[in-house]
Amino acid sequence: MSNGKKLGLNTILYGPPGTGKTYNTVRYAVSICEPDLDIDSMKYEDVLVRFKELKYNGRIEFTTFHQSYGYEEFIEGIKPIMVSTSDGEYSKDVKYDIIPGVFKEFCTEAAKKKVETKGFDIADDATIWKVTIRSEVRQDCFDNNRVRIDWKFDSDGASRFINDMVAGDIIISTDGNRKRINGIAVITDEKAYELKTEEDKTTRDVKWLAKNIDLDITDINEGKILHRMTVARVPKMKISDIVELAGKVNNNLAGTVIKDNKKPYVFIIDEINRGNISKIFGELITLIEETKRAGADEAMEVTLPYSGDTFSVPKNVYILGTMNTADRSIALMDTALRRRFDFIEMMPDTNVLKNIGADRVDGLDVAAMLDTINERIKFLYDREHTIGHAFFTGLKDNPTVEKLATIFSKSVIPLLQEYFYEDYQKIQFVLGDNGKTNEAYKFIKDTDVVVKNIFKGSVDEVIDLPDKKYEINEEALNNIESYKEIM
Repeated sequence: MSNGKKLGLNTILYGPPGTGKTYNTVRYAVSICEPDLDIDSMKYEDVLVRFKELKYNGRIEFTTFHQSYGYEEFIEGIKPIMVSTSDGEYSKDVKYDIIPGVFKEFCTEAAKKKVETKGFDIADDATIWKVTIRSEVRQDCFDNNRVRIDWKFDSDGASRFINDMVAGDIIISTDGNRKRINGIAVITDEKAYELKTEEDKTTRDVKWLAKNIDLDITDINEGKILHRMTVARVPKMKISDIVELAGKVNNNLAGTVIKDNKKPYVFIIDEINRGNISKIFGELITLIEETKRAGADEAMEVTLPYSGDTFSVPKNVYILGTMNTADRSIALMDTALRRRFDFIEMMPDTNVLKNIGADRVDGLDVAAMLDTINERIKFLYDREHTIGHAFFTGLKDNPTVEKLATIFSKSVIPLLQEYFYEDYQKIQFVLGDNGKTNEAYKFIKDTDVVVKNIFKGSVDEVIDLPDKKYEINEEALNNIESYKEIM
């Protein structure tokens, strides 16, 4: 298999059903993320373990396109959110939030810069919070490395401050001004607590990175002002930008290093040809081009319609798609998508069965049988509707006629019925039933139809009445001779 380093940023694996597209997607994804691994020498089970680890760590994401999949799920959309009350129940009110889609979230994660610090820790997935601190307690907060708010500990207004903030998150403080901040801090403890004082008791411990400042942050907040709530997330601001801002006013942060995230990330789209590409990608279809990625010479970004966020696709994000040519030919794919992807064809390969020892059952050459079936399909239909070798790999551990019967009854025959629209005469040709020496070996039994025994009256004027009826012969499925006589 090709090493992941040789893949382009946008690649689609395509071919008929059962040709190992999903299997190879796992290997390609791990190879991209871990280019120093010798994937070819690893067992698939070990590669799959690494794949799951990388997925758990956010380096790999997986989604499947379908006919109703849209921009809202992929990029962003407006979704209804039930409003909870203080007692944990839901009210009748519904609010609408802008929710990022799976691809936008993935790209945001891949674009995060790494902040290396000394003397304090900022979480890789840190959230930035805006907190309004009253002027009466601000200096106390600066002097004692804490943040105090004027909401009671058990009030709804303190809920985010107590329950949602975690150690490693960033707080930017204001006096109520929605453009300018007077402090920057990192949270140092997981739990909030109450001070023994008359007012502004609800408290969190922090380390101040900058204090007694007066800085306009709209430039690093995509031109937006801060929320008016006492405690609110600041989703448009980047950790690296706020730390860099603190470093400009605090010489003690000189040892802080901000690095670009250069680790490869892989976004897998299964069944990519089943989705409406224009509907799903929208304006992003141009941004996925290698020359338009963030940091490239021709880099582009767009303003998203719902959130108003500026967005670009990082150059360390690989898009790896799969498509089943039995569903739609590559020639019928969206032209805009075809121009922006490299394609790797995956066709049936019976050498795989030979290499793993899945090519023999009771004297039957399974590989030769599958090659014969596929040659006939190519002649009667086309090469994009052949039968993949992956359906037969289970014979490695269970080389029995019973296992072969299961493969034919659950995979091979249903695919042939789909391909030939239940034209059973062609299915007989594919399976060699038309030339078998014994009727008992036929997978598709046919019997003559006596029309007058079925219909009342004369049917002489009715044209194209079938002269045979067909049914699947269950007994043939469990007879090894039925398979041998396919060839």
